[in-house]
Amino acid sequence: MTANPGPVAPSRGALRPVGMHQVRLTGGFWGQRQAVSGTATIEHCHSWMDRLGWTGNFRDPDAALRRRGREFSDSEVYKLTEAASWETGRPGGTDHRELVAELTALAAGAQAADGYLHTAYGRPGQPGRYSDFNFGHELYCVGHLLQAAVAAYRTGTAPQLLDVARRAADHVCTQFADEGFCGHPEVEPALVELFRVTGEQRYLDQAAKFIARRGRRSLPEHEFGWKYFQDDTPLRESAVFAGHAVRALYLAHGAVDVAVETGDDDLLGAVVRQFDRTLARRTYITGGMGSRHLDEAFGDDFALPPDRAYSETCAGVATVMLAHRLLLATGETRYGDIADRVLNNVIAAAVADDGRSFFYAHTLHQRTRAEVPSAEHEQLRFGGGQRAPWFEVSCCLSNVARLVASLGTYFVTESDAGVQIHQYAPMSVEAAGMRLEVQTAYPEDGAVTVTVAQAPAEERSITLRVPEWAGGGVHVERRVFAAGEQVRLDLSVRPRWTFPDPRVDAVRGCAAVEVGPVVMCAESIDQEDGVNLDELQVDTSVAPELGAVKGRAIRPVELAWPYRDRTTTTERPEPIVVPLVPYHRWARRGSSTMRVWLPTTPS
Repeated sequence: MTANPGPVAPSRGALRPVGMHQVRLTGGFWGQRQAVSGTATIEHCHSWMDRLGWTGNFRDPDAALRRRGREFSDSEVYKLTEAASWETGRPGGTDHRELVAELTALAAGAQAADGYLHTAYGRPGQPGRYSDFNFGHELYCVGHLLQAAVAAYRTGTAPQLLDVARRAADHVCTQFADEGFCGHPEVEPALVELFRVTGEQRYLDQAAKFIARRGRRSLPEHEFGWKYFQDDTPLRESAVFAGHAVRALYLAHGAVDVAVETGDDDLLGAVVRQFDRTLARRTYITGGMGSRHLDEAFGDDFALPPDRAYSETCAGVATVMLAHRLLLATGETRYGDIADRVLNNVIAAAVADDGRSFFYAHTLHQRTRAEVPSAEHEQLRFGGGQRAPWFEVSCCLSNVARLVASLGTYFVTESDAGVQIHQYAPMSVEAAGMRLEVQTAYPEDGAVTVTVAQAPAEERSITLRVPEWAGGGVHVERRVFAAGEQVRLDLSVRPRWTFPDPRVDAVRGCAAVEVGPVVMCAESIDQEDGVNLDELQVDTSVAPELGAVKGRAIRPVELAWPYRDRTTTTERPEPIVVPLVPYHRWARRGSSTMRVWLPTTPS
C-alpha cells in the first residue's frame, strides 16, 4: 500500500477534513508555536525518552529485569512518532524521517510473532499479558501505535509502520473478539482511523464492540469506582462526561468515529448530549476539563474550584480533537468556538516559549510562588507550580506536539459548496478547488482578510466562523470568485467582564476579564509593591481596559479566628490599577502567584 498524503475522510458528515498538504501556517501566533514545537519540542521529547530508557525498553531483550518508566511509557514513544510524522509531512515542516525510521524499527523489533506489542508485559519475569485491565494500558498503547502508523503512512515518512500496526490490530481483534476492553480508552478511535486507511472492516467492528461493552461494571472493582473507567453506565445512557477526564474524552472520540462510520445517529446524539452538558456545567472558563486532582477526573456539576483546577493538558488536547470530530459530523460552528477557547488558553499556556518545559495541570489560581523545577530530574508533582522539563508521567508534551504539528487540519474544512475557515492564523489554503491566503493577527486583533489567489469558474462559498463572543454564527460570501478578490471579517476584540454561573460556588462574587478568545489573569509580578493578589477587589462598574482593570487592595485585620460578624479592614483602600496579562503568558517571567477570577467590590 503506497502512502496517501490526503485526508482519510469519514464516510459521512456535514464537512470534509483537509489533508496536511492543503494548509500551511505562515506565521503569527500559531505559526511561531508550530515552528518551535516541530524542532525544539520534538527534540526535547526524544532526548528525555532516550535518557530515561523509555526508547531503550524496545531495544533490550532483557527489559523485564530493568524496564524503565511507567506501564504506559510505550505510548509516549508512539506519540513522539506521530508528532514527528505530522511535522515532517506538513508544508514547511522539519524533516524527521530519520527519527521516525528509528522509532519504527524499535517497534517492529519488539513486536511478538502474534502481533502483541508492549514492553511491560508478557516477557519472562514480567506480569502476564492483559493481567491488569484497569491500569495496564496495553490497548491504550496499541491505540497510540495505530495513530502513529496512520500519520506515518499518510505523510509517507514511514509507511512500513502500517504493517506493524496491522499486525497489532489483528492481534487485538482476535484476542478481544468476544469480551474485554481496556480501562483507558484510546484504541477505539485508533481502530477507526486504521479502518479508514486500510478498509479492513473488522477494525471498525472491534471499535464498536469495545464501546458497546463499557458501562456494565465488568472491569475489576477499584477504590476509584467504575465511573473513573467509564464503566458504570453504558455510553448511550450517560448524561454527562464523568470519571477520569482524558479517558472520558478519548472514549467520546471513538464513539463519534464509530457513529459516523456506521450511521449510528443515536450514538452520535449521545455524545453531543454529554458534551453539551459537560460544557455547560463541568468546564472551566479556559475550556479546561477536570477539577479533581486525586483521580484526574470531572467533578460534580458546577464543582469548579479555580485553585484546585486540574485541567490536564492532555484533556485540552482531547477536547480540541473531540470538538473537531463533532464539527465535521454536524457542521455546527459552536464546536469551533470551544476549540478556539481551549487552543488559546490551555494549549497556548501549556508549553514554555522555548518548547522545552510544560504544564501538566492548569491551575486558575496560584496562591504561592513555586520553585522552578530542576532541568535535570523528573518532576513528580503534577498539579500547579511552574512548567517542568519533564514529569514522571509525561504524556502531555508529546500530545501537544502531535496536535500542533497537524494544527492546520483543524483550522479549515471543505465541502462541495466551498471552504470553511474555523480558526484564524496567517496561512495558505488549498481546498474545494480554491487557493486562499489568510492574513490576520488573531487572537490579538480581530481583523481577518482572505485573499483569493485562485478559484474555479463556478460559484464557491467562503465561510468564516464568527465566535460566540462576537455575536456567533458565520459570515458567508458565495459567488464566482476572481483572483485578487478579498473577503474580510472584523471581529471586535475588546476587553469584557465575564461573570460565572452563580451555582459555581467557588467563584461566586468574582469576575474575570476576556479579550476575544483569550482569558486574562492577574500575575503578582506586575502588581504594585505590597499588593497581594488574594486581597484584590475589582470594580466591575468600570469597563476593563486592555491589560488593566480598576480595583483596590483590601487590608484585612489579622485576628486569631478567621470568621467574624462583619467585614473588617484597617482602612478604606484607595483605588488602584490592576494590570492583567493573557492567561497563556503567566509563569513565563519567573516564579509568581496568579489568579483568573477576581473578587468584586461590594455594590
